[in-house]
Amino acid sequence: MLGTILLVVLILALLGSFPVYPYSAGWGYFPSGLLGTVLVIWLVMVLVGRA
Repeated sequence: MLGTILLVVLILALLGSFPVYPYSAGWGYFPSGLLGTVLVIWLVMVLVGRA
């Protein structure tokens, strides 16, 4: 159950990290890089069986 909730939150955060507004053009790779790191950590936890 918790894994499903985490997956939904990560997908929503991924959609929110796309730089589609003019003020977010200067963000660079930070939002998607941070989200990718969180996704890798979550994936490792799922594979180990902790989430």
